[in-house]
Amino acid sequence: MFVRSPFGNNVVARIILSPDVVDCVVFWTKNPEPFIDKLKLIEQYRYYFLFTLTGYGTGLERNIPGKKEIIGTFKKLSEKAGEGRVIWRYDPVIYTDSINIDYHLENFEHLAKELHGHTGKCIISFLCMYNKCKRNLQGTGARELREDEMFAISAKISAIADSYNIKTEACAVKTDLSSYGISPCSCIDKELIENIVGRHLTIGKDKNQRKECNCYESIDIGEYNTCLHNCLYCYANNNFETAAQNYRQHDVNSPFLTGRSLEGDIIRGREQKSQVTDDL
Repeated sequence: MFVRSPFGNNVVARIILSPDVVDCVVFWTKNPEPFIDKLKLIEQYRYYFLFTLTGYGTGLERNIPGKKEIIGTFKKLSEKAGEGRVIWRYDPVIYTDSINIDYHLENFEHLAKELHGHTGKCIISFLCMYNKCKRNLQGTGARELREDEMFAISAKISAIADSYNIKTEACAVKTDLSSYGISPCSCIDKELIENIVGRHLTIGKDKNQRKECNCYESIDIGEYNTCLHNCLYCYANNNFETAAQNYRQHDVNSPFLTGRSLEGDIIRGREQKSQVTDDL
C-alpha cells in the first residue's frame, strides 16, 4: 500500500500490510455498517474499533444515519467483533446554540443505556476550534468549552457512564479530569493491543503526536479530505466538496486510497517489523 504525505511534498510511504508485520489494526469509524459483513476478510489480523457515536443530528453531522440506526450498527459490530474490541467515542463534546449541558446529559444517558453490554469504555474529548472547524461551523454558535464547563459536564458524564458499567477516559485533554474518575486515554492502546494479541509489545509512546496525546507508536494509513460524513466540526476535512472530489478518485486497482502515483513522487519504504515479544 502507498500512503501519500499529508504535507503535499510528493513523498509517498510504501506500507507492508502483511499480518507478519502488522500486530494490530485500529479502525476509527462513525459508520462501519458497510464493513461489518466483510470482517471475515480480515480474520487473519488482530484489530479493534474506535466507534464515534454522538447522535448530534444532521445539523452538525450532515451525512450520518439517524441515531437509532447507528446504535443498531454499534450493537451489530460489537456482537460480531466482541465487546472488548469496540470502544465508544463521544467526541467532540461541543456547545452550540442548541446543544448545552442539559442536551448532553440526556443524550449521553440515552446512548450509554443503549450501549450497555456492548462496550466497556467511552472516550470523550472536547471541541478544538481549528480554523477549518471555525469556518465550517459558522452560524451554529459552536464554541470551545471553558474549563469550569469541562469540569461540570465531565463529573456528570462519568457518573452516568459508571452507572452503566462503562469506564470513561479522555483523549488529548489538557485539563486534569482525574478527580471525576476520568483518566487520560491512549487511543492506540498498548495494554488493549497486548490483551488482543496475547503477547507483550516493545512499542513506546508516539513522539510525533501533540503533548497531550498518549497514543503508542503506529503507522497511520488514512488520508485527510476523503470522508463523506460531512461533520461540521471535523478537523480532517477542509470542506465537503474537496472530500467528495477525492473520494471519487478511489480506484480499487490502485495501491493508493485515492488516486494514483504522480510524476515526481518520491516513494520510500517504511521500516516495519512485528513488535510482539513473549506471551502475557
